[in-house]
Amino acid sequence: MSLRLEVPAQRVPAVGERCLVEGEGRSVALFNVGGRLLAIDDSCPHQGSSLCAGKLEGAVIQCRAHGLRFDLASGYLLNSKALKVASYPVQVEGERVFIVLAGQEVLA
Repeated sequence: MSLRLEVPAQRVPAVGERCLVEGEGRSVALFNVGGRLLAIDDSCPHQGSSLCAGKLEGAVIQCRAHGLRFDLASGYLLNSKALKVASYPVQVEGERVFIVLAGQEVLA
């Protein structure tokens, strides 16, 4: 079983675009980088600034507040493992898109 947040079809970003998805008590930034959907927490771990509003360069987002740059695929600060923002898998099922917030195995 997993906790998934469905992205409304009209909000799924086109290539090069992004959107903010809120639900389950979280704000998640969803990016479409070259047709690949990548999701991270919207809050910069440094001082909480919105990452969704940052400057996007390929699969790197730059926080507008202090210029920190994060890899969207891993969530790590670029060229460092010192700071990380939570990143989430994105599942596409037909026309539906889900951000997987948490997962847990069910024991039989």
